[in-house]
Amino acid sequence: MDWIPLNTQEDLDKFMNLFGWFHDACLKELYLWTEHYVDFNYSMGVSDKLDNRIRTLFQRQWQNPSAIELLFEEVIKLSISPSPENYDSIIYEGTFLYDNGIFYWADDRNWNPNKKLDYKVNWIAARKVSWREVSNWMGKQQRYGIVE
Repeated sequence: MDWIPLNTQEDLDKFMNLFGWFHDACLKELYLWTEHYVDFNYSMGVSDKLDNRIRTLFQRQWQNPSAIELLFEEVIKLSISPSPENYDSIIYEGTFLYDNGIFYWADDRNWNPNKKLDYKVNWIAARKVSWREVSNWMGKQQRYGIVE
């Protein structure tokens, strides 16, 4: 399961065609981490780099592939607004843009970084992005973190 880098808008467009523009998909899981930590002697370890990373697991109601992971590195912005009660979290069509060295993924086809929408959209901006197929990760089982 090697990660496949996405480097250009053409790469993004090919990926979006492969994954059906996220139609009938859902964001199953999201995991964020940094290189920052507090050691056992309580000293702080910090990075001087943009060290935020995010792994996301998406599943969809279609095959080939039916589940993918996206890995965002050097994350600049994360904007997540969970769906309110009595609303679904289905993605009807997503957006993936490359602009001025930044990759933007959003769960709405009308979103772009320069357009203010009257409703909430989940989106991620990062300097690097890659993906891999994980179609064997379908179902309810949690894949990130410790299951309690």
